Amino acid sequence: MVARRSLTAVLLSLGLALTLAVGVAPATAGTAETSGAPAARATRGTDPVSKLLVFVVENHSLDQMREGMPFTARLARRYGYATSYHGVTHPSLPNYLAIAGGDTFGVADDASPSAHPLRGASVFGRAVRSGSTARLYAEAMTSRCQVESSGTYAVKHNPWAYFAGERRLCRHGDVPLRRLGADVDAGALPAVGMVIPDLCNDAHDCSLAQADAWLRQRVRRVMNGPDWASGGLAVVITADEDDGAHGNRVLTVVAHPDLSHVVVRARLTHYSLSRSYAEVGGVRPLRHAADARSLLRRFGLTTG
Repeated sequence: MVARRSLTAVLLSLGLALTLAVGVAPATAGTAETSGAPAARATRGTDPVSKLLVFVVENHSLDQMREGMPFTARLARRYGYATSYHGVTHPSLPNYLAIAGGDTFGVADDASPSAHPLRGASVFGRAVRSGSTARLYAEAMTSRCQVESSGTYAVKHNPWAYFAGERRLCRHGDVPLRRLGADVDAGALPAVGMVIPDLCNDAHDCSLAQADAWLRQRVRRVMNGPDWASGGLAVVITADEDDGAHGNRVLTVVAHPDLSHVVVRARLTHYSLSRSYAEVGGVRPLRHAADARSLLRRFGLTTG
């Protein structure tokens, strides 16, 4: 018995030595995470996230997005995705406010900013005022920080426009989508960035296939840009809410050069995303985001 224990100890010691020699972490990327487990680790873990660009689509569940958006699903499998990420409520607007402000502010409808002029800070404005950068790119918007819907532009999907005390900052940083390509190519994406498709390309009025094709074109361009090549940019694709029939669980993809086949099973919400925005922007998380798990940290990504 003593000899057997001695042999076991030797084998364990050799195993530990080999682990340290090859640099294998106790929990590597590709390890599925449970709600009580520590955050997954990125593949290399050497590049802190300094920029976070979030694409938001509309009104579909995790399973619907996984089945109807093949490009997005491949991206999820290649880098990482969460299996228990939830919108916080219905309808659309309060979910966007949860991301941008860490709270729904008691909003339970999709009315315009004139009906909901919010006081206090958004994560966009807080980042800018702290010396960081923030920009929201909205498709079909005809003027900066447009506060009324028109055509296929829906102001209910543009959360910065609701923060009345940040109107000047919003007019500077809340811009039409055409600005995105130039910022990507110049390596000038903001620290806190959001991309809002129009009512067709976000799968609200058109198909998931249409939204997927739209994302494929823009995300590929982002991944060919210098910000992605630098290792400092993380890209998130999520949905504001599901269709009301699947527990508000949506597919949320986290892509970063250091991630490979990561699946996170911990329960996360839009407040988790709001917290990660704050971390990248170098500010304190707002409201309910202060008590939420960080989306990026759940994927083993650091910020800096």
